[in-house]
Amino acid sequence: MVRSQSYIATPPGTTIREQLKDRGMSQKEFAARMDLSEKHVSKLINGEVQLTPEVAARLETVLGVPARFWNNLEAIYREKLVKIAAENTMEEDEALARQFPYSEMAAYGWIQKTRNTKEKVVYLRQYFGVVKLSLLGNGQITRIACRRLAITEKSDLALMAWAQEARIQARGMQTEPINIKGLVAAIPELRKMTVKEPAEFCPKIKKILENCGIALVFLPHMNGSFLQGATFLDGNKIVVGLTARGRDADKFWFSFFHEIAHIVLGHIGKADGTTDQDEKDANTWSENTLIDSTAFATFAHGRDYSERSVLAFAGEQEIAPGIIVGRMQREGMVKYSELNDLKVQYTIEV
Repeated sequence: MVRSQSYIATPPGTTIREQLKDRGMSQKEFAARMDLSEKHVSKLINGEVQLTPEVAARLETVLGVPARFWNNLEAIYREKLVKIAAENTMEEDEALARQFPYSEMAAYGWIQKTRNTKEKVVYLRQYFGVVKLSLLGNGQITRIACRRLAITEKSDLALMAWAQEARIQARGMQTEPINIKGLVAAIPELRKMTVKEPAEFCPKIKKILENCGIALVFLPHMNGSFLQGATFLDGNKIVVGLTARGRDADKFWFSFFHEIAHIVLGHIGKADGTTDQDEKDANTWSENTLIDSTAFATFAHGRDYSERSVLAFAGEQEIAPGIIVGRMQREGMVKYSELNDLKVQYTIEV
């Protein structure tokens, strides 16, 4: 017997057991008369195997109860099992739906507005393209280049929602075949974009990446996601999603090249997500791509951290001075309150 809040499914085997009891017949004798193994009869009575039309015909001969009766019992049992599974799954998914930032997703226009929890479940299933939300814990479905996700964490559910919108938008973008060598060759050109304004560099870096089989998507920040960006494979293209809000230029470019690092270093497509070491390697790659490590070591050794010195070094590196300042602040060379006049903030339209 299987049950949910609204349904109870009783297998035909329960009726068979009652028939045997009325006749004083053992399961062993019954199996012999049915020409079935005792194991199969045991599973049939316990509802562990399906009662087939052939078995129904045998039951009619052995027990004298019409085959259509047994076929009908089996059909009712199977139908109720489906309804029970659907109801139990809905209850599980309702609990998950309450953890998603549904109102925020609806406000951005990513999903239909509703206050009904069951409707939220239906819309979320359609949004993610899964028959039940618990499947989002399967790495084969998410495949996001970030630390391993857990569907029990609200921050991870927010990340999944954000990344899915990036996936949906990327599917409407045309890209060339994936070309990692071409991406590596384009890195110097991408690096030069750091001295441009968003209105100029956004379409340029999108085009460069499209030519390498990469769709770049800018999305609003999602509260609670602790998210700067994410990278993943989707069909025949790579998707790079970046948050677009008022952000310091150095943080934007560090995040951008961090996501590019995941591609270049081969981190995307892992079933379990990226490891802590992958994230560290991506950070190092991003830092050294933006600022030559040897040149930065020489600059740091000089201990002249004045505005004039930073501007001169930024000119030599051909990057925005705010990127130099951000690196200096992270490494404790200057306080986070110092040299901020050299940093700018971006506002990127989505």
